[in-house]
Amino acid sequence: MKDYKQLVAQAVYTAIDGQLSEEEIMAKIERPKALNLGDYAFPAFVLAKVLRKAPQMIAQELVEKIDKTGFEKIEAVGPYVNFFLDKAEFSADILNDVLVNKEHFGDATTGENRQVPIDMSSPNIAKPMSMGHLRSTVIGNSIALLMEKSGYKPVKINHLGDWGTQFGKLMRAYELWGSEEEVKNDPINSLLGYYVRFHKEDVENPELDEEARDWFKRLEDGDEEATRLWKWFREESLKAFTTVYDRLGIEFDSYNGEAFYNDKMDEVVEILEDKGLLQESQGAQIVDLSEYDLNPALIKKTDGATLYITRDLAAAIYRKRTYDFAQSLYVVGNEQSNHFKQLKAVLKEMGYDWSDDIHHIPFGLITQGGKKLSTRSGRVILLEKVLDDAVSLAQEQIETKNPSLANKEQVAEEVGVGAVIFHDLKNERLNNFDFDLEEVVRFEGETGPYVQYSHARAMSILRKAGVKEIDPSKAYRLTDENAWETLRLLGDFPETVARAVAEYEPSVIAKYAIHLAKAFNKYYAHSKILVEDDQLEARLALVASVAEVLKESLRLLGVSAPDEM
Repeated sequence: MKDYKQLVAQAVYTAIDGQLSEEEIMAKIERPKALNLGDYAFPAFVLAKVLRKAPQMIAQELVEKIDKTGFEKIEAVGPYVNFFLDKAEFSADILNDVLVNKEHFGDATTGENRQVPIDMSSPNIAKPMSMGHLRSTVIGNSIALLMEKSGYKPVKINHLGDWGTQFGKLMRAYELWGSEEEVKNDPINSLLGYYVRFHKEDVENPELDEEARDWFKRLEDGDEEATRLWKWFREESLKAFTTVYDRLGIEFDSYNGEAFYNDKMDEVVEILEDKGLLQESQGAQIVDLSEYDLNPALIKKTDGATLYITRDLAAAIYRKRTYDFAQSLYVVGNEQSNHFKQLKAVLKEMGYDWSDDIHHIPFGLITQGGKKLSTRSGRVILLEKVLDDAVSLAQEQIETKNPSLANKEQVAEEVGVGAVIFHDLKNERLNNFDFDLEEVVRFEGETGPYVQYSHARAMSILRKAGVKEIDPSKAYRLTDENAWETLRLLGDFPETVARAVAEYEPSVIAKYAIHLAKAFNKYYAHSKILVEDDQLEARLALVASVAEVLKESLRLLGVSAPDEM
């Protein structure tokens, strides 16, 4: 596909006799908000100082000078030079590009096949996955898909919370009240039940805490029974997590959690000592980060125990050695921003310039009724329950709208789960948002089901036309004014993907999908597509292209696109 913005920049560059470079012109070119103002606009006031003329006059003069080849028209509107593309040529170009490349339309080679570890999801063993885990999981997955489309090799890492004193409590609780059969039947709820009971009982029996510490010490020392229980609890928890991940359509390349780095922290402490970075402060070991306007990084507590940052330093070094990453991403809540600033600063002090390639990808909270979801206040919403409820709501709507649909249950699953994922990802990462399930699973409005339904509608039109595949070798010159907004949006897809990757922002794709679906539905409402005339093939080529790009947009968000709904 031609770079039409470049075409505009070249036309302006030739007309202004080198007053600005082509790159400078490219940076200034805008997209008018209204279609009737053209497809691209150059603001003439950027030349006002150099040419010492009013911007309106410069715009008028440029319109006279610019070569109109390849444009429908060029006109001056106030201080702007507005460019209208040749619709028929653009149509042939964009539809050909989509139909030839299909799901690879918008692919890039920016990443040069370099690896990008993405630390995401990271639930704690023996605790259920709540809605609080949704954001890290689906944002991380979408970023991985976007990275892959841009030529990177994402490595999805589920950095499990699988170590710590809570395991001592869990083992002591299991010893006192546990049952192997119970755990096998319902691992998460059983283990959580034991853990909760432990915290109730230790109020009256504080000696339980000492016994729990003994169990964790046994685990740290490699005791056979403690290790067996730890492995078993971890395996059973992973089985339960996997059922949720399977429904979300997410797989991981690594489940190396906190425990994996136990034998890798001594090296970190040695490097810090060798470089003279460790200082003693009130019996603890710290790295001074005042040069970075940060609080000291606490590496070892007074009792010699290591902390999260020690483990994360070991993980960062391990990932660099293992993956030689182009970037290393941590999809972790906004509240951890300071932790990652400290992590990067300590790595920098250690002499690792690749710390600049580490990026914290923060995100806001999911709230309910404006209040933060919290375990202590009892506002825990289990993720699996939300998915079940979303699927039920989708099923009800399918029964109403299309009761004879062949694979209703599968479509309801794809629509319900897709609705939850899409709703999360259409919100800008850093924003908090309120979760209302009925709003999420609506088939109308700016929702996942609306985009899925728009894709299914396009597929339905192609079925009615008896079209299985559109010949991509033809030039489809579609001149229908009603199709222009949709065509232009199709042309924006590669740039939209590039922006989403650069900003680590899946909402860019979700919003694009909503705009494309709306434009297509507006076109469908105003134009009769299945009319036998000389533009029929071109209209069907547009419908097929929209179906392809909507499907790919949804895929990049981790959402399915059913052919029928």
